[in-house]
Amino acid sequence: MDLDFVANNWHLFAALVVISLLIGFDTLRRGGGGANQVSAVQLPQLINKENAVVVDVCEPDEFKKGHIPKAINIPVSQIKDQLGQLEKFRTKNRPIVLSCRNGQQASRAATVLRKNEFETVYTLSGGLAAWEKENLPLER
Repeated sequence: MDLDFVANNWHLFAALVVISLLIGFDTLRRGGGGANQVSAVQLPQLINKENAVVVDVCEPDEFKKGHIPKAINIPVSQIKDQLGQLEKFRTKNRPIVLSCRNGQQASRAATVLRKNEFETVYTLSGGLAAWEKENLPLER
């Protein structure tokens, strides 16, 4: 890059850096905490073929309003304290799929699991909202 151009147009260069950082931050924020994402359409296949377990990380009152059938509820605020409950799935090599209303809480929970060496962790892309959009069943 020509240094004279950068010096003469420093404000454009600064804007480019800021925009790049914002795009990078947004990409990391949406990245699922290092977890792979699975779509609402793909999730039933993952459950049926790989015996995946769905962990809904919403608060209990939200969970009672509707969740993916057979999902277990561990609120994101308790995920660190409940790692022992999830350990049995890791030892059986069962994938863990984290879900919540829109995907943000699941991403936070995925970060915790990845930091604790859970390797087969997914987040439901778009959360329960995407599941409902595909007219997939809810358990209440």
